Amino acid sequence: MLSLARRAGQALATALLASLVVWALLPFAPGDPAARYLEARHVTAPTAEQLAQARADLGLDRSPPEQYARWLGGVVRGDLGESARSGVPVSRVITERVPATLRLTVATVLLALVVSVPLALAGAAFPGRRPDAVGRAVALLGAALPSFVVGLLLIEFVVVRWGVGSVVSTGGWSQVWFPALALALYPIARWSRLLRAGLLEALRSDHVTVATARGASRARVLLVHALPNAAVPSITVLAMTIGFLLGGVAIVENVFSWPGLGREIVLAVTARDLPVVQGFALVMAVVWVAVSLLADVVTALVDPRLRTGSRG
Repeated sequence: MLSLARRAGQALATALLASLVVWALLPFAPGDPAARYLEARHVTAPTAEQLAQARADLGLDRSPPEQYARWLGGVVRGDLGESARSGVPVSRVITERVPATLRLTVATVLLALVVSVPLALAGAAFPGRRPDAVGRAVALLGAALPSFVVGLLLIEFVVVRWGVGSVVSTGGWSQVWFPALALALYPIARWSRLLRAGLLEALRSDHVTVATARGASRARVLLVHALPNAAVPSITVLAMTIGFLLGGVAIVENVFSWPGLGREIVLAVTARDLPVVQGFALVMAVVWVAVSLLADVVTALVDPRLRTGSRG
């Protein structure tokens, strides 16, 4: 419990540090932030009055500590500023894209789990045999092919040549599976081999040997005795993958025209919409910290030795 409390304190400190770094994107970025802000609003030759007003709108007419305190206070209230392109609140810009990104994340994780867990179980049950060789081949393929390449191949051979699905996506469940498949291949490769290694190690442990000696079936030994212990190291990797996906996978989302966070951040960067970039970076930093903390909590629940930081 003390270990988790300490980890929560570290997570809070990390989030505050991340907020400081994200805030510094605006006032300390190269060039004049006010000029970039106006440029995003298609004001190419701003007057001195327009620049002064833009600096006031962005809070740049205050000292850096005042700017940060004012900005952080707004963040706590849910105010991330306004988009330089549209004048729409940044929080609204982000929340409108969240459902599509959540759908893509859920679909990707489900696909990866449905494939990687059976591959790992088969590889651990038959090491060095054909099921294990299939798992190795899938892992090699997943590690070798970038997600955007898989996405382009799916579009070329499945959508264009076979006429299945559509290149243009509205973000619905019916259109999520192609981008999810493109994103799931690498997690399948990583999770299956990591879980297989954990299963093989767990199968050599004393309590599994005792269970086998008592006549437990091979399936029961794998699923009941070995799998829970083998899953502990995979929880952190799973959490990292979820955090990565929630951040929006920009290239794959653009390949499939998926209206998620990744596509939005590309548009914001292209338009030099710094308030949106700033808000997006902050949200993603908080998501990473929260997912990491959640992984620690789940790991502690699965392995009670971690609740007090003891491994012995």
